[in-house]
Amino acid sequence: MMDYLAIKWLHILSATLMFGTGFGTAFYMFFTNRTRNVAAIAEVTRLVARADWWFTTPSVIIQPLSGLWMIHLAGFPLSSNWIVWSIALYALAGACWLPVVWLQLRMRDMAIGAARNGEPLPSRYWRYEKIWTALGCPAFAALLVVYWLMVHKPA
Repeated sequence: MMDYLAIKWLHILSATLMFGTGFGTAFYMFFTNRTRNVAAIAEVTRLVARADWWFTTPSVIIQPLSGLWMIHLAGFPLSSNWIVWSIALYALAGACWLPVVWLQLRMRDMAIGAARNGEPLPSRYWRYEKIWTALGCPAFAALLVVYWLMVHKPA
């Protein structure tokens, strides 16, 4: 059985991958979209979708499992305010992230199709991009607070 420190290391590593990959890919996708360069957008959206699959998705799964395991091993009650808030904010971030993934896949497909056909991106792409951005902001803020809660564990 893994000890507390090994689980904590896994938890911190997966949190870093989840947050870092999410922020990094969002940064590149957001600013590449501002160029309106269809070929660049097609490539970046393809890679963002891949990074979400390879790094973010496993981390999203590992986070609650390792967190709950550490809570159990440390003997913290699930009713602790910092745990309740962490779970609620993580759920909020997840509720934003799931539609973001769906949007990213559709945006990727639209961008690849437009680049292949030498066409501009359809207006639907830009509607999706606005929703994608709007959902990313509360998810990012929620995870920042979760990070703070994990480190400080306020009473």
